Order: sequence, then structure tokens, then C-alpha cells
Amino acid sequence: MMPFWRLGQIKKRGRSVPNPIRTRDHRIDMLRGIALVMIFINHIPETAWEHFTSRNFGFSDAAEGFVLMSGMAAGLAYGAVYLRGTPTLAEVLRPWRRAVTLWWVHCIIIFSVLAMFLLLIDQPGIHSMAYDRNILFAVEDPAKLSIGMAFLGHHFAYADILPLYIVLMLAAPLLLFACARWPRRALAGSILLWLCVGVVKLKMPTWPTDYGWSFNPMAWQLLFVAGILTGYGLRQGRRFLPVNRLALQLAIGYLVFALIWTKVPVVADWGGHALWLLYEYAGVPSLFTAFDKCFVSVPRLLHILALAYVLSVLPVVKAMSAHPWATPFCLLGRNSLPVFAVGSVLAYVGQLTKALQPPSALLDAALIISGLAVLFLVAHLREKQRLPKAAQFAGAPRAA
Repeated sequence: MMPFWRLGQIKKRGRSVPNPIRTRDHRIDMLRGIALVMIFINHIPETAWEHFTSRNFGFSDAAEGFVLMSGMAAGLAYGAVYLRGTPTLAEVLRPWRRAVTLWWVHCIIIFSVLAMFLLLIDQPGIHSMAYDRNILFAVEDPAKLSIGMAFLGHHFAYADILPLYIVLMLAAPLLLFACARWPRRALAGSILLWLCVGVVKLKMPTWPTDYGWSFNPMAWQLLFVAGILTGYGLRQGRRFLPVNRLALQLAIGYLVFALIWTKVPVVADWGGHALWLLYEYAGVPSLFTAFDKCFVSVPRLLHILALAYVLSVLPVVKAMSAHPWATPFCLLGRNSLPVFAVGSVLAYVGQLTKALQPPSALLDAALIISGLAVLFLVAHLREKQRLPKAAQFAGAPRAA
């Protein structure tokens, strides 16, 4: 069997790339659906429900997994033309059309959130929440900040991940081409960019504040590229990373280590102190010694890659994704954009409701359960709309 990294050389030798696999990998749909559920729960902070999401059992959270799987979806959805040869202009522009869709959905989200805060800003607790969420600037002068928000210059907390996807989809044609032709070089270049950005702390600019993007595309692109290469492997019916007993043992060991770290305070204290000593006295960059989400620091990066590797190896994950109980999560994953958009707005409805009401476990349960019910309904309605189109194709997962 031909090594995957030589696929880009096939055309030069007069051979054709094997026909792409058209069967849908339900594992991606199911895991993206589960990630969307956890993102929604995490975006309504200070509920008992958030203690059961993935971020409480390791160094990474649902966001890293979602970006990685979005890269896989991009490789599956757009990759065939790049693997076969030089794509046409229309095929190259497909990810850019997706980026435009992501942009106007992002605009709908942020202006919906802004409208809610404009209506409630005089209520107790809402002003401080607006400050904490980077919304107060927009509330005080909506017209001035409209242009900045529309052009991704100002981000609201809990509604700041779509700008990352927009940038990644704008870069997708180049990344897809490079990963198809020179996968090892593309991965090496991606790692080098991530490393330089993380060590230098190069931020994406924001306005009027200068805190930088919460999800730095120059760092997060590494997960997206890793996902593209994995998606290419899936499309070709092979693994980009082969199953290796030692690698699997190391991955499982790291996941167990991360679990112990997050659940045993003494281990977390000792480990945190050791990392601080490395940073303070050994001069090790914070990219290796911190848990910085903006730059996808090493502990977070290794955790999500180890988790993805283990899940990809376990046969039970594939069996679970084909089981009827997983259907609702697959439904969410197949319709991730409308689900995420509605979930982002509903999460802010939940945050504002909690701010205006006394703390209550019953209220938290009502917000989470009703919100998830709405998300499943949105996915169901969207699925009914896309079924006629889906019947024409043996579709791969939609990117982002």
C-alpha cells in the first residue's frame, strides 16, 4: 500500500488517485454533536452541569476538539479535488463561500447579543456582566463599534470562536492544496508557525481594546491542519497516523496523567509549581509551561491530540456512533452551524436570566434542558431542509 504522504506525487507518475470514499463517518458527526452540547453547557457558567463537561477531566476542552474535527470535515468535504489534481476556481472558492456564511452568522449572533444587553443594561448586575464580556464598549456606542465588530475587530466573550473559523476557511484553499501535495512539509510548516507565534506571543489585533483574539488563528491553525490531514486519510480509506502500540500506550498514559492532575489538588499544586519553576528559572517559554487557550499551549495540544488518537483507535466509538442512541448527537453534528449559532444566543439568554434571578439549581436545569431541546429541534428542522439535497450526494461532513 502506498504511503499517504506520496499521494501528491501520483499525478506526476501517471497514476490516478483511488476513488474517494463516499460513506459518511458518523464518528465525526457524533463527537461534534457531543462537543456542541458541552460548549452550550460551558457557555452558561456557574451551573452544576458544567462540572460534567470534558474540560473537567483533562487539559483541553470541547473547543479544541471541535476545531480538529472541523479540519477533518474540511478534508472530507473539499479534499477530493485537491487529491485528484488541480481544482477549478469554483472548487477553490467553496471554502470562501463558507467563510461568507460564517461571517453573516457571526454578525447575527453578536448583534442579537448586543440588542439583549441594550434592553437590559439598566438592570442590576447586567452592567458588570457587559464589562466582563467585552460588551460594554458596544453598549455605550453601538454605531462606533458596529464596523469593528462586523470586521472582526472586537469580540464578545462566549461569542468569539466563529472569527477563528472564518479565518481558517479563508486560508483553507491554500492549506488543502499544501496538505494534498506536501503533507509532511505542510504539517512541519504549521507546527513552526504555531511554535513561533506561541513563543513570541504574537497576537491578532483587536479594537478598541488591545487584548488580542481569544482564539488566535495563527496558533489554532495547527489543529485545523492536523484535522485536514486526518480527513484526507479518511477519504482515502487509510489512517494518516498508523496504529502503534507504543503511541497508543503513551496517549492513554497522558490522558490518565491529565485526569489525575485535574482531579487531585495536590498533584495540580505540585505540577503547577514545577511548571512555574521551569518558566521562572529555566527560561522555558510559557507555551510549554502554561495552559493558555489563546495559543493552544503544549499541555492542551498534547491532550486533544492524544484524546483524538485514542478515540480513533477504539472500535467501540465507531459502534456507538452507529447506534440509535447516538442519532440525536449525529443530528447536531451534521447541522453544526445553525446549532452553534442558536446555542450562542440561547447561552446569553441563560446568562442574563441567571443574572436577573436568585441562584437556583432548578433554574439552571430548566435553562440547560430547554436550551438543549431547542438545539435538537433546530437540528431536526435543518435536517428536514437538507434531506432533498443530501439525497443527491453521498455527502461528507460539512466543514466548520
